[in-house]
Amino acid sequence: MVDKRTWDEFRSSGMLWWINMMLHTFGWAIVCDMDGDIIKSAYPARVKFRGFTEDRNDEGYRKVSEYMKINATELRDEWKD
Repeated sequence: MVDKRTWDEFRSSGMLWWINMMLHTFGWAIVCDMDGDIIKSAYPARVKFRGFTEDRNDEGYRKVSEYMKINATELRDEWKD
């Protein structure tokens, strides 16, 4: 199954933060060019960043936890198919 989603949904779910947190280990990130709150484009890039501030991490964990809470049943049922 492939269900195309928007970059905005990916970002608001906390998944962009989660993936970038892991990519920072290797000096990489997914960068989003923004126009206000709208993502105009996204691309991989080499970066010097190695992590986020405590506030960003708190926000990221909150978003990912909320996503998991809302989608837990669907995620569980998908692996059964």
